[in-house]
Amino acid sequence: MDTNAEFDKAIERCRKIFWAKLQDYGASWRMLRPCSVTDQLFIKAKRIRSLQVKGHSAVGEGILPEFIAIVNYGIVGIIQLELGYVDTKDISAERAIELYDKYAKVARELMQAKNHDYDEAWRSMRVSSYTDFILTKIERVKEIEDHDGSVKVSEGIDANYLDIIIYAIFGIIKLTE
Repeated sequence: MDTNAEFDKAIERCRKIFWAKLQDYGASWRMLRPCSVTDQLFIKAKRIRSLQVKGHSAVGEGILPEFIAIVNYGIVGIIQLELGYVDTKDISAERAIELYDKYAKVARELMQAKNHDYDEAWRSMRVSSYTDFILTKIERVKEIEDHDGSVKVSEGIDANYLDIIIYAIFGIIKLTE
Protein backbone atom coordinates (compact mmCIF):
# COMPACT_ATOMS: atom_id res chain seq x y z
CA MET A 1 0.00 0.00 0.00
CA ASP A 2 1.30 3.43 -0.95
CA THR A 3 0.12 5.95 1.62
CA ASN A 4 1.21 8.92 -0.49
CA ALA A 5 -0.80 7.72 -3.50
CA GLU A 6 -3.80 6.95 -1.28
CA PHE A 7 -3.55 10.39 0.32
CA ASP A 8 -3.39 12.00 -3.12
CA LYS A 9 -6.45 10.06 -4.31
CA ALA A 10 -8.42 11.01 -1.20
CA ILE A 11 -7.46 14.69 -1.37
CA GLU A 12 -8.36 14.78 -5.06
CA ARG A 13 -11.80 13.42 -4.18
CA CYS A 14 -12.19 16.20 -1.59
CA ARG A 15 -10.85 18.82 -3.99
CA LYS A 16 -13.43 17.90 -6.65
CA ILE A 17 -16.24 18.48 -4.14
CA PHE A 18 -14.62 21.73 -2.97
CA TRP A 19 -14.31 22.96 -6.57
CA ALA A 20 -17.91 22.01 -7.39
CA LYS A 21 -19.15 23.90 -4.32
CA LEU A 22 -17.06 26.91 -5.34
CA GLN A 23 -18.92 26.83 -8.66
CA ASP A 24 -22.26 26.73 -6.83
CA TYR A 25 -21.60 29.18 -3.99
CA GLY A 26 -18.33 30.93 -4.67
CA ALA A 27 -16.07 31.44 -1.67
CA SER A 28 -19.01 32.34 0.59
CA TRP A 29 -17.18 30.61 3.45
CA ARG A 30 -14.85 33.64 3.56
CA MET A 31 -17.46 35.20 5.85
CA LEU A 32 -16.96 32.50 8.52
CA ARG A 33 -15.11 33.50 11.63
CA PRO A 34 -12.65 30.85 12.83
CA CYS A 35 -14.95 29.78 15.68
CA SER A 36 -17.72 29.14 13.15
CA VAL A 37 -15.42 26.94 11.09
CA THR A 38 -14.57 25.03 14.26
CA ASP A 39 -18.28 24.59 15.02
CA GLN A 40 -18.89 23.34 11.48
CA LEU A 41 -16.12 20.78 11.94
CA PHE A 42 -17.72 19.82 15.26
CA ILE A 43 -21.12 19.26 13.62
CA LYS A 44 -19.60 17.03 10.94
CA ALA A 45 -17.56 14.98 13.43
CA LYS A 46 -20.51 14.60 15.82
CA ARG A 47 -22.63 13.34 12.92
CA ILE A 48 -19.98 10.76 12.01
CA ARG A 49 -19.86 9.58 15.62
CA SER A 50 -23.65 9.42 15.78
CA LEU A 51 -23.78 7.33 12.60
CA GLN A 52 -21.04 5.05 13.90
CA VAL A 53 -22.92 4.49 17.16
CA LYS A 54 -26.42 4.18 15.67
CA GLY A 55 -25.35 2.23 12.61
CA HIS A 56 -27.66 4.01 10.18
CA SER A 57 -28.63 7.42 8.82
CA ALA A 58 -32.12 8.87 8.88
CA VAL A 59 -31.36 11.22 5.97
CA GLY A 60 -29.53 8.74 3.77
CA GLU A 61 -26.10 10.34 3.73
CA GLY A 62 -23.25 8.30 5.12
CA ILE A 63 -19.97 8.80 6.89
CA LEU A 64 -17.74 9.24 3.85
CA PRO A 65 -19.25 12.59 2.75
CA GLU A 66 -18.78 13.90 6.28
CA PHE A 67 -15.07 13.00 6.31
CA ILE A 68 -14.77 14.78 2.95
CA ALA A 69 -16.49 17.83 4.46
CA ILE A 70 -14.10 17.75 7.43
CA VAL A 71 -11.11 17.82 5.09
CA ASN A 72 -12.58 20.73 3.16
CA TYR A 73 -13.63 22.73 6.22
CA GLY A 74 -10.26 22.02 7.81
CA ILE A 75 -8.55 23.61 4.83
CA VAL A 76 -11.06 26.48 4.92
CA GLY A 77 -10.15 26.97 8.57
CA ILE A 78 -6.46 27.29 7.79
CA ILE A 79 -7.21 29.71 4.96
CA GLN A 80 -9.33 31.79 7.32
CA LEU A 81 -6.51 31.85 9.87
CA GLU A 82 -4.19 33.17 7.17
CA LEU A 83 -6.51 35.70 5.53
CA GLY A 84 -8.95 36.55 8.30
CA TYR A 85 -12.70 36.64 7.75
CA VAL A 86 -14.52 39.24 5.67
CA ASP A 87 -18.04 40.62 5.30
CA THR A 88 -18.42 39.57 1.67
CA LYS A 89 -16.78 37.17 -0.75
CA ASP A 90 -13.43 38.66 -1.68
CA ILE A 91 -11.59 35.96 -3.63
CA SER A 92 -12.26 34.17 -6.88
CA ALA A 93 -12.81 30.45 -7.16
CA GLU A 94 -9.41 30.21 -8.80
CA ARG A 95 -7.67 31.93 -5.86
CA ALA A 96 -9.62 29.77 -3.41
CA ILE A 97 -8.47 26.57 -5.14
CA GLU A 98 -4.86 27.84 -5.16
CA LEU A 99 -5.06 28.29 -1.40
CA TYR A 100 -6.74 24.89 -1.07
CA ASP A 101 -3.89 23.26 -2.97
CA LYS A 102 -1.30 25.10 -0.87
CA TYR A 103 -2.71 23.74 2.39
CA ALA A 104 -3.45 20.28 1.00
CA LYS A 105 0.28 20.13 0.21
CA VAL A 106 1.15 21.26 3.75
CA ALA A 107 -1.14 18.54 5.16
CA ARG A 108 0.46 15.92 2.88
CA GLU A 109 3.97 16.91 3.99
CA LEU A 110 2.97 16.75 7.66
CA MET A 111 1.30 13.37 7.10
CA GLN A 112 4.50 12.06 5.49
CA ALA A 113 6.63 13.22 8.43
CA LYS A 114 4.26 11.81 11.04
CA ASN A 115 3.72 8.61 9.09
CA HIS A 116 7.49 8.13 9.03
CA ASP A 117 7.76 8.59 12.80
CA TYR A 118 4.65 6.56 13.68
CA ASP A 119 5.42 3.82 11.14
CA GLU A 120 1.98 3.64 9.50
CA ALA A 121 0.23 3.05 12.85
CA TRP A 122 -2.95 4.63 11.42
CA ARG A 123 -3.49 1.51 9.30
CA SER A 124 -4.12 -0.58 12.43
CA MET A 125 -6.50 1.93 13.94
CA ARG A 126 -10.29 1.86 13.79
CA VAL A 127 -12.16 4.52 11.83
CA SER A 128 -14.08 5.29 15.02
CA SER A 129 -10.78 6.29 16.64
CA TYR A 130 -10.15 8.83 13.87
CA THR A 131 -13.54 10.31 14.71
CA ASP A 132 -12.72 10.48 18.42
CA PHE A 133 -9.33 12.05 17.73
CA ILE A 134 -10.96 14.63 15.46
CA LEU A 135 -13.49 15.48 18.17
CA THR A 136 -10.66 15.80 20.70
CA LYS A 137 -8.71 18.12 18.39
CA ILE A 138 -11.85 20.23 17.90
CA GLU A 139 -12.27 20.55 21.66
CA ARG A 140 -8.66 21.68 21.91
CA VAL A 141 -9.24 24.28 19.20
CA LYS A 142 -12.32 25.54 21.03
CA GLU A 143 -10.26 25.96 24.21
CA ILE A 144 -7.55 27.83 22.33
CA GLU A 145 -10.18 30.06 20.70
CA ASP A 146 -11.66 30.76 24.13
CA HIS A 147 -8.16 31.90 25.19
CA ASP A 148 -7.93 34.27 22.22
CA GLY A 149 -5.58 31.94 20.39
CA SER A 150 -2.84 31.91 23.00
CA VAL A 151 -1.17 28.70 24.16
CA LYS A 152 1.62 28.10 26.65
CA VAL A 153 3.12 24.80 25.50
CA SER A 154 0.65 23.34 23.01
CA GLU A 155 0.32 23.48 19.26
CA GLY A 156 -1.83 26.24 17.85
CA ILE A 157 -5.11 26.14 15.99
CA ASP A 158 -3.48 25.64 12.60
CA ALA A 159 -1.61 22.52 13.77
CA ASN A 160 -4.82 21.07 15.18
CA TYR A 161 -6.67 21.79 11.92
CA LEU A 162 -3.90 19.98 10.02
CA ASP A 163 -4.19 16.94 12.30
CA ILE A 164 -7.97 16.97 11.80
CA ILE A 165 -7.47 17.00 8.02
CA ILE A 166 -5.04 14.10 8.20
CA TYR A 167 -7.29 11.96 10.41
CA ALA A 168 -10.21 12.64 8.05
CA ILE A 169 -8.05 11.63 5.06
CA PHE A 170 -7.19 8.39 6.86
CA GLY A 171 -10.92 7.83 7.38
CA ILE A 172 -11.56 8.38 3.67
CA ILE A 173 -8.78 5.95 2.74
CA LYS A 174 -10.08 3.26 5.10
CA LEU A 175 -13.69 3.68 3.94
CA THR A 176 -12.76 3.47 0.26
CA GLU A 177 -10.31 0.54 0.40
